[in-house]
Amino acid sequence: MYSLLKPILFLLSPEQAHRLSVWLLDIAVKVMPNRLQRWYCLEDVKLQRIVMGIRFPNPVGLAAGFDKDGKHLEGLSRLGFGFIEVGTVTPAGQEGNPRPRLFRLPKDRALINRMGFNNEGLEALVVRLKAFRERGAPRGVIVGGNIGKNKITPNEQAHEDYIRCFDALFPWVDYFVVNVSSPNTPNLRALQDKEPLMRLLDLLQSRNRVHEAPKPILLKIAPDLTSDQLDDIAEIVRNTGLAGIVATNTTISRAGLRTDPLVVDTIGAGGLSGIPVRVRSTEVIRYMRQKLGSSFVIIGVGGIDSPESAREKVDAGADLVQVYSGLVYEGPGLVKLICKWAAF
Repeated sequence: MYSLLKPILFLLSPEQAHRLSVWLLDIAVKVMPNRLQRWYCLEDVKLQRIVMGIRFPNPVGLAAGFDKDGKHLEGLSRLGFGFIEVGTVTPAGQEGNPRPRLFRLPKDRALINRMGFNNEGLEALVVRLKAFRERGAPRGVIVGGNIGKNKITPNEQAHEDYIRCFDALFPWVDYFVVNVSSPNTPNLRALQDKEPLMRLLDLLQSRNRVHEAPKPILLKIAPDLTSDQLDDIAEIVRNTGLAGIVATNTTISRAGLRTDPLVVDTIGAGGLSGIPVRVRSTEVIRYMRQKLGSSFVIIGVGGIDSPESAREKVDAGADLVQVYSGLVYEGPGLVKLICKWAAF
């Protein structure tokens, strides 16, 4: 089905194509939810994973950014995902960066985005997550909350935004991801430095431990970190008692692209995702697994567009995987393909 729809979607701008895709999904889930589930879901006990004390229906998730505001959880739950990460959400809604801000690089099977944490804000997301929980998550799908800071919030006050998001989402998500690695919010990546990151994560863990049953917190890291920086991240994860990391976010590198350099230069700034980040993402996963050992969780994301590329992440040390850009080029059937491999 996606092979018929893809040429039409690629005639539209990426943001228009995204809006059309989720609109069609919302219609499909109302008209034929069971058929949608039969087409795209693979139910098999062999796929289940116990990770962070949570039972995942399968190890293939949807990365943050696709459904920032939790508007399409009902339909996405029937596309075969074992878990869905909403966000990145910020306390106040914000428009994000000016359009155009999302670009396809078909020759590289990649995307460049500079969305800038566009979302409707924390309150709107909480309302939708509460309603979703009250209806009951189809197939027991797991929901993660990816949290960030508003663009206008100074880094010195960033912890206030993260804590506000954490407190509001706590009853409605199964785990948290702290996003300090997006390249599209000015100075955000400075929060990956050792001192501010340690302070932020310590504060979040203090809030977490107030609860009788704390939620797992993971840190999403950039693929552009040096070995020394990755060593610092590993030390921070251990010292703060995080559950683990999500590796990796998009890259600011443009090395090795097949797309005409003039086209790339015209697009300008933004995070690159898809096949070009595949190798580096896997390298980071392997390095961090060696540094962290087996006690910490790694969710692998970056350039996964096939069962083979998912296997690379798992072989490098990932416990779970996430997809996003691969869906643009392969369609939702990608999830079932990966699950068929993971079941054996």
